[in-house]
Amino acid sequence: MSELSTKTCVPCRGGVPPLKGEDLAALEKQVDGWNVVEEHHITKTFKFPNFREALTYVNRVGELAEAQGHHPDIFLAWGKVEITSWTHKINGLTESDFILAAKIDKLYQTHCASRSSQG
Repeated sequence: MSELSTKTCVPCRGGVPPLKGEDLAALEKQVDGWNVVEEHHITKTFKFPNFREALTYVNRVGELAEAQGHHPDIFLAWGKVEITSWTHKINGLTESDFILAAKIDKLYQTHCASRSSQG
């Protein structure tokens, strides 16, 4: 698990440049399965056995996003959830996007663990 998941998202007030190059690559290595797209946003798709579990996960991600004050785009479909994040204020990526990604991954692992213990 990435140590990023223990950090807290920091509100961006603008005026800082988006992450690029080596700084971006170093953070990308800390979040498994997340894809950096055009050095602008990160995205990952999560799989579920049905719509209900995907919806439950979306709601948990929504609660996490509210608590962190950092809100990703979330696409819900039967059996999958696609999450895309970037810092809108600077139209690019900050460490907070990767912190949120790590926290979302941890939430998914917890969700899957609770599902397997019930089945």
